[in-house]
Amino acid sequence: MKKQIKLFDPVIDKKEIASVVKTLKTKFWASGGGGTNVNSFEEKFKKYTGSKSCVTVNSGTAALHLALSLFDIKNNEVILPSLSFVSTAHAIVYNGGKPVFTDIDPKTLCIDPKAIENSITKKTKAIIAVHFGGLPANILEIKKICKKYNLFLIEDAAHATGSTFQGKKIGTHADAVCFSFHPVKNLAMPTGGAITLNGKNKKYENILKIKRWCGISDRNGSQYNVKELGWNYYMNEISAAIGLEQLKKIDKMNSRRKKIAKQYFNEIQNSEKMPYDKNCSYHFYWIQVENRERFMKEMQNEKIETGIHYIPIHKMKYYSSKIDLPITEKIAKKIVSIPIHPNLTQTDIQRIIKTINNLLKN
Repeated sequence: MKKQIKLFDPVIDKKEIASVVKTLKTKFWASGGGGTNVNSFEEKFKKYTGSKSCVTVNSGTAALHLALSLFDIKNNEVILPSLSFVSTAHAIVYNGGKPVFTDIDPKTLCIDPKAIENSITKKTKAIIAVHFGGLPANILEIKKICKKYNLFLIEDAAHATGSTFQGKKIGTHADAVCFSFHPVKNLAMPTGGAITLNGKNKKYENILKIKRWCGISDRNGSQYNVKELGWNYYMNEISAAIGLEQLKKIDKMNSRRKKIAKQYFNEIQNSEKMPYDKNCSYHFYWIQVENRERFMKEMQNEKIETGIHYIPIHKMKYYSSKIDLPITEKIAKKIVSIPIHPNLTQTDIQRIIKTINNLLKN
């Protein structure tokens, strides 16, 4: 009987298990104000990314929501790619802004800087650059656009923990960079996310820490105040404990992902596939196929999980838009994600490649 090959699979060992048990025994699991593990993770992740500050939250969605709240986008426009998880757009709406979807680079599937400039209006306030699949967007060109038009830049780095751009880890280039530590992500937790900050305004860190815990501020023992609206978005101690262990091996895990990506790029007999780039953390690996439904069904029959990342947001009923994004729409009909996690054996990888190549011939 053939082994089931998962699309995503977190990498854990006895150290994560021991960290959870240790934290459970403390009976201190929540940490609205920041607990031992949470504070430690924030410091270590800040050091890992090279950012000026780091604020943890309970999801990548929460990170995007709170990060955008810093820049007063209400009744203004925020430019983003449509080929992303829906939270990228939701976070704009949560803050009273209007998402403006734009097209992507057909080689990287990241937002196209040329398309960005064509979408800017007098109401544009910010740009969200998504590092699709972990492959860095062209931050250099996007930052030039932001400077030219006096716009804020937020990076959606949900796929990009450990990715690099111009020799620096993702997390240092924009005003705010948002990470996800969902169980399927490269750095996995039960729930988790983070915002790294790089601007000159140091008060942003304190604002985010207040907003992530229901707006609670001026805490002194049992006394506290609430001066503004906040949300129940803080990271818990158990997630942070696991995250601390994951952080120790994230580069090793990403190195394994890169080796698999290189093998896929060299051996999958399809010209439409994710490029190999040493700067990419390869959260997933995509290929484009004709007759996707049949392809995915045949892969399922071979016990190899696949996925679709993503259905374009502008095609969703809530965001239904008549905007023309020809590259996004063409690719979205053919894109398929295949397994690339570090738990794959060489036998698994060869089986995936052989199965794909056989299906592409038929």
